[in-house]
Amino acid sequence: MDNIIYRQESYEIVGCLYEVFNCLGNGLSEIVYKDALEYEFTQRNIPFEREKEFSVGYKDIVLKHKFYADFVVFDKIILEIKTVEILSTVTWDNVSII
Repeated sequence: MDNIIYRQESYEIVGCLYEVFNCLGNGLSEIVYKDALEYEFTQRNIPFEREKEFSVGYKDIVLKHKFYADFVVFDKIILEIKTVEILSTVTWDNVSII
């Protein structure tokens, strides 16, 4: 954990994520968590942009489809929100994924 880029900013973002989860729990759609996270960022005066559009360059062209980041926080961290119904452990030989 010594090589975390933007340590303080990451700490603040994770604090918001925990607050949202602690208040709402699991089982809701991504959009609900995004709305709650937007509220937390606003309440804590954390600068963010929501659904920021990016053009994507590939080799010598710009692709026709754009990338939309769920959040850009502190003008330097892209945050994508994902939900799952349940976390489970999967094991392949010597690899465990939770």
